[in-house]
Amino acid sequence: MAETERQQAAPVAAAAAPFDAIGLAKTLLRETRAGALATIDRSDGSPFASLVTVATDLDGAPLMLLSRLSAHTLNLEAEPRCSLLLSPGGKGDPLAHPRLTVTGRAARSDAPRLRARFLARHPKAQLYADFPDFAFFRLEPRAGHLNGGFAKAATLEPTELLTDLAGMEALAESEAGAVAHMNEDHADALALYAVHFAGAEPGPWRLTGLDPEGLDLLAGDRTARVIFPNRLSSPGTLRQVLVEMAAEARRAQAGGARAE
Repeated sequence: MAETERQQAAPVAAAAAPFDAIGLAKTLLRETRAGALATIDRSDGSPFASLVTVATDLDGAPLMLLSRLSAHTLNLEAEPRCSLLLSPGGKGDPLAHPRLTVTGRAARSDAPRLRARFLARHPKAQLYADFPDFAFFRLEPRAGHLNGGFAKAATLEPTELLTDLAGMEALAESEAGAVAHMNEDHADALALYAVHFAGAEPGPWRLTGLDPEGLDLLAGDRTARVIFPNRLSSPGTLRQVLVEMAAEARRAQAGGARAE
């Protein structure tokens, strides 16, 4: 590889990257439902990697449902430092697709919100979530390492990975009700959001979570991240933003139908 190519591929701070490193990293965090968890083996200190399912907290921090019968859980209880590789993959060369490694510390949490958000993302986990050996863990990021494809690499600070929730406490309190309302009464709008704003294929899309920056959708095993045109200025602006987005998507849909 030429010297210039090596320089282009070297990681840079996310804010200085020649592409939207922060946006891509946040999308990978929110969309990816499984990852490789690397822990420190409690017996000899060796790296130990395993596959886990992943969701995100309201601020984007990774959430995991782990069994104490698993080696990675015992490792975390002895040493909480870990890293999580999120790589959704795709067709062709696996290394051509973006991936994100989040490093930090994982700790058990009994917060009801974590349970609700994880099970919304992984409904089948309800079958075993209440087994006595299972517990929810939240990974507190210390850094992010993004590879966005060829010559696209960046490092991220925790504040660049996570969503600022200052002043949005009411949104956290109302999230469950808003999610249920959208799924029960506005499934048509959710499908429009997925197709128009996320570029997803049509399907039975449902809402699994929301935050000041966007919506997390799920259809079977497919995920979609819908980013708001602008970050919510307050919890009370959510409804108006959703109404305006639905109207925009419907106009686009009607225009496409006329063009055909």
